[in-house]
Amino acid sequence: LAIGLPLGVLSARRPGFALVVLLVSGALYTVPALAIFALLIPYLGLGFWPAIVALVAYALLIIIRNVATGLQEIAPDILDAADGMGYGRWRRLFAIELPLALPVIIAGIRITVVTQVSVATVAAFINAGGLGDIIFQGITQDFGEKVVVGAVVTSALAVLCDESLRRVELRLRASQAEAA
Repeated sequence: LAIGLPLGVLSARRPGFALVVLLVSGALYTVPALAIFALLIPYLGLGFWPAIVALVAYALLIIIRNVATGLQEIAPDILDAADGMGYGRWRRLFAIELPLALPVIIAGIRITVVTQVSVATVAAFINAGGLGDIIFQGITQDFGEKVVVGAVVTSALAVLCDESLRRVELRLRASQAEAA
Protein backbone atom coordinates (compact mmCIF):
# COMPACT_ATOMS: atom_id res chain seq x y z
CA LEU A 1 0.00 0.00 0.00
CA ALA A 2 2.83 2.40 0.80
CA ILE A 3 4.02 2.16 -2.81
CA GLY A 4 0.82 1.22 -4.65
CA LEU A 5 -1.45 3.90 -3.18
CA PRO A 6 0.63 6.91 -4.30
CA LEU A 7 1.29 5.29 -7.68
CA GLY A 8 -2.45 4.65 -8.04
CA VAL A 9 -3.26 8.28 -7.23
CA LEU A 10 -0.70 9.49 -9.78
CA SER A 11 -2.05 7.02 -12.33
CA ALA A 12 -5.57 8.37 -11.87
CA ARG A 13 -4.32 11.92 -12.43
CA ARG A 14 -1.85 11.35 -15.29
CA PRO A 15 -2.83 8.92 -18.07
CA GLY A 16 0.70 8.85 -19.55
CA PHE A 17 2.15 7.92 -16.18
CA ALA A 18 -0.57 5.30 -15.74
CA LEU A 19 0.35 3.67 -19.03
CA VAL A 20 3.99 3.24 -18.03
CA VAL A 21 3.30 2.16 -14.44
CA LEU A 22 0.61 -0.34 -15.42
CA LEU A 23 2.80 -1.72 -18.21
CA VAL A 24 5.74 -2.29 -15.85
CA SER A 25 3.65 -3.64 -12.96
CA GLY A 26 1.66 -5.80 -15.39
CA ALA A 27 4.87 -7.27 -16.77
CA LEU A 28 6.06 -8.07 -13.23
CA TYR A 29 2.71 -9.67 -12.39
CA THR A 30 2.87 -12.02 -15.39
CA VAL A 31 6.25 -13.50 -14.38
CA PRO A 32 5.79 -16.69 -12.31
CA ALA A 33 6.83 -16.42 -8.66
CA LEU A 34 9.60 -19.00 -8.97
CA ALA A 35 11.07 -17.10 -11.92
CA ILE A 36 11.08 -13.85 -9.92
CA PHE A 37 12.78 -15.65 -7.05
CA ALA A 38 15.37 -17.09 -9.44
CA LEU A 39 16.09 -13.61 -10.82
CA LEU A 40 16.41 -12.10 -7.34
CA ILE A 41 18.58 -14.77 -5.68
CA PRO A 42 21.88 -13.68 -7.33
CA TYR A 43 21.37 -10.15 -5.97
CA LEU A 44 19.55 -10.68 -2.67
CA GLY A 45 20.40 -14.27 -1.76
CA LEU A 46 17.93 -16.68 -0.21
CA GLY A 47 15.37 -15.92 2.46
CA PHE A 48 13.47 -12.86 3.56
CA TRP A 49 14.48 -10.10 1.11
CA PRO A 50 13.79 -11.79 -2.22
CA ALA A 51 10.43 -12.89 -0.80
CA ILE A 52 9.59 -9.30 0.20
CA VAL A 53 10.59 -7.92 -3.21
CA ALA A 54 8.48 -10.57 -4.97
CA LEU A 55 5.49 -9.90 -2.70
CA VAL A 56 5.71 -6.17 -3.40
CA ALA A 57 6.05 -6.78 -7.15
CA TYR A 58 2.95 -8.98 -7.18
CA ALA A 59 0.92 -6.48 -5.13
CA LEU A 60 1.63 -3.41 -7.25
CA LEU A 61 -0.52 -4.06 -10.32
CA ILE A 62 -3.68 -4.86 -8.39
CA ILE A 63 -3.33 -2.02 -5.89
CA ILE A 64 -2.40 0.60 -8.50
CA ARG A 65 -5.22 -0.42 -10.81
CA ASN A 66 -7.86 -0.45 -8.07
CA VAL A 67 -6.78 2.87 -6.56
CA ALA A 68 -6.82 4.52 -10.00
CA THR A 69 -10.17 2.95 -10.91
CA GLY A 70 -11.75 3.93 -7.58
CA LEU A 71 -10.65 7.54 -8.01
CA GLN A 72 -11.71 7.72 -11.65
CA GLU A 73 -15.20 6.41 -10.85
CA ILE A 74 -16.03 9.37 -8.59
CA ALA A 75 -18.74 11.52 -10.15
CA PRO A 76 -17.36 14.80 -11.52
CA ASP A 77 -20.19 16.69 -9.78
CA ILE A 78 -18.81 15.63 -6.40
CA LEU A 79 -15.34 16.87 -7.30
CA ASP A 80 -16.77 20.15 -8.63
CA ALA A 81 -18.71 20.62 -5.38
CA ALA A 82 -15.54 20.07 -3.34
CA ASP A 83 -13.68 22.57 -5.51
CA GLY A 84 -16.54 25.05 -5.10
CA MET A 85 -16.33 24.68 -1.33
CA GLY A 86 -12.66 25.68 -1.48
CA TYR A 87 -11.07 22.29 -1.00
CA GLY A 88 -7.45 22.21 -2.14
CA ARG A 89 -6.06 19.28 -4.11
CA TRP A 90 -4.71 17.40 -1.07
CA ARG A 91 -7.66 18.11 1.20
CA ARG A 92 -10.05 16.96 -1.53
CA LEU A 93 -8.00 13.79 -2.04
CA PHE A 94 -7.98 12.81 1.64
CA ALA A 95 -11.43 14.08 2.67
CA ILE A 96 -13.50 13.24 -0.41
CA GLU A 97 -11.80 11.11 -3.05
CA LEU A 98 -10.04 8.38 -1.07
CA PRO A 99 -13.04 7.75 1.24
CA LEU A 100 -15.32 7.43 -1.81
CA ALA A 101 -12.82 5.18 -3.60
CA LEU A 102 -12.26 3.02 -0.51
CA PRO A 103 -14.62 0.14 -1.44
CA VAL A 104 -12.81 -0.33 -4.77
CA ILE A 105 -9.44 -0.02 -3.03
CA ILE A 106 -10.48 -2.61 -0.43
CA ALA A 107 -11.55 -4.94 -3.26
CA GLY A 108 -8.02 -4.62 -4.65
CA ILE A 109 -6.49 -5.23 -1.24
CA ARG A 110 -8.66 -8.33 -0.92
CA ILE A 111 -7.36 -9.78 -4.20
CA THR A 112 -3.83 -8.77 -3.28
CA VAL A 113 -3.93 -10.45 0.13
CA VAL A 114 -5.11 -13.75 -1.33
CA THR A 115 -2.39 -13.53 -3.98
CA GLN A 116 0.17 -12.73 -1.28
CA VAL A 117 -0.76 -15.86 0.68
CA SER A 118 -0.04 -17.89 -2.45
CA VAL A 119 3.28 -16.20 -3.25
CA ALA A 120 4.39 -16.30 0.39
CA THR A 121 3.67 -20.03 0.46
CA VAL A 122 5.90 -20.58 -2.57
CA ALA A 123 8.56 -18.34 -0.96
CA ALA A 124 9.33 -21.21 1.41
CA PHE A 125 11.14 -22.71 -1.58
CA ILE A 126 13.83 -20.00 -1.18
CA ASN A 127 14.11 -20.40 2.61
CA ALA A 128 11.76 -17.53 3.42
CA GLY A 129 9.85 -19.66 5.93
CA GLY A 130 6.11 -19.59 6.47
CA LEU A 131 3.36 -22.11 5.93
CA GLY A 132 4.96 -23.26 2.70
CA ASP A 133 7.67 -24.88 4.82
CA ILE A 134 5.17 -27.46 6.04
CA ILE A 135 4.18 -28.32 2.48
CA PHE A 136 7.77 -28.54 1.19
CA GLN A 137 8.88 -30.60 4.21
CA GLY A 138 6.03 -32.99 3.57
CA ILE A 139 7.05 -33.34 -0.07
CA THR A 140 10.73 -33.87 0.84
CA GLN A 141 9.86 -36.42 3.52
CA ASP A 142 7.26 -38.13 1.31
CA PHE A 143 4.79 -37.47 4.13
CA GLY A 144 1.44 -36.89 2.42
CA GLU A 145 -0.43 -35.96 5.59
CA LYS A 146 2.01 -33.12 6.25
CA VAL A 147 1.50 -31.83 2.71
CA VAL A 148 -2.27 -31.93 3.16
CA VAL A 149 -2.11 -30.17 6.56
CA GLY A 150 0.08 -27.42 5.09
CA ALA A 151 -2.20 -27.03 2.09
CA VAL A 152 -5.36 -26.97 4.21
CA VAL A 153 -3.96 -24.41 6.68
CA THR A 154 -2.67 -22.21 3.85
CA SER A 155 -5.99 -22.45 2.02
CA ALA A 156 -7.90 -21.70 5.21
CA LEU A 157 -5.76 -18.60 5.76
CA ALA A 158 -6.48 -17.39 2.21
CA VAL A 159 -10.22 -18.01 2.59
CA LEU A 160 -10.31 -16.33 6.02
CA CYS A 161 -8.50 -13.25 4.67
CA ASP A 162 -10.76 -13.13 1.62
CA GLU A 163 -13.95 -13.43 3.64
CA SER A 164 -12.86 -10.87 6.24
CA LEU A 165 -11.98 -8.29 3.59
CA ARG A 166 -15.15 -9.08 1.64
CA ARG A 167 -17.17 -8.18 4.72
CA VAL A 168 -15.24 -4.93 5.15
CA GLU A 169 -15.87 -4.10 1.50
CA LEU A 170 -19.61 -4.84 1.82
CA ARG A 171 -19.89 -2.67 4.95
CA LEU A 172 -18.15 0.22 3.21
CA ARG A 173 -20.43 -0.06 0.20
CA ALA A 174 -23.52 -0.25 2.43
CA SER A 175 -22.48 2.79 4.47
CA GLN A 176 -21.84 4.77 1.27
CA ALA A 177 -25.25 3.73 -0.08
CA GLU A 178 -26.92 4.91 3.15
CA ALA A 179 -25.08 8.24 2.97
CA ALA A 180 -26.20 8.81 -0.62
